[in-house]
Amino acid sequence: DHAYVGAAKCKMCHKVQYSSWEATTHAKALEDAKASTDPAFSADCLQCHATNASEEFAGVQCEACHGPGGDYKKMSIMKDRETAMANGLIIPTQATCDGCHKDDGHSKPVVYADNVNNKAAIHEFKNPPGE
Repeated sequence: DHAYVGAAKCKMCHKVQYSSWEATTHAKALEDAKASTDPAFSADCLQCHATNASEEFAGVQCEACHGPGGDYKKMSIMKDRETAMANGLIIPTQATCDGCHKDDGHSKPVVYADNVNNKAAIHEFKNPPGE
């Protein structure tokens, strides 16, 4: 029930992560899907290749993994992890990845633990998970 705000809003406070994310395949997921001929692009592709299944939020943006930010984007809320989570912040897990990364002949599964520090796949972290 939280509103999506788009990666540009996240960028205001998370510049390093945003810049790092821009270079990832996740950021380019929608343009890659639209360029595909096998399979050809259809509206069904938006479920995984666009945040909130909307071309307005092209690519796998911040909120695709961290949840809609409308209610946790304020600095006063983000400074308190529990409050941010109560307002919609999601801390990604393997299940987050599994929503799109399936062993279905189109996408391939990924292991979150193996990719969490992969800047080419996700983004640079201020405080990497597990550290």
